[in-house]
Amino acid sequence: MVASLVALRRPDYGYALLQRLTEHGFPVDANTLYPLLRRLEDQGLLTSEWNTEESRPRKFYRTSDEGESMLSRLLDDLAAVQTSVTGLIQGVDR
Repeated sequence: MVASLVALRRPDYGYALLQRLTEHGFPVDANTLYPLLRRLEDQGLLTSEWNTEESRPRKFYRTSDEGESMLSRLLDDLAAVQTSVTGLIQGVDR
């Protein structure tokens, strides 16, 4: 979810998002990604619109303002976990 919200700060369509996530070490199956995108849209964390200017219409997704707020909180939580784990690692006797 976090990776999708970050990646979709720049509008993109599902298949391109799938490729970009995989390229960055987040391999995800299309059968997992598309339901996630629909759920995030239903929750108001993503917006979407159809681009019908190309030969094949594509649905483009983008992180909404509400999604940005949620992402900010999630990234803060992730940083706190990273700090805690780093402290634990440094405190372990080897």
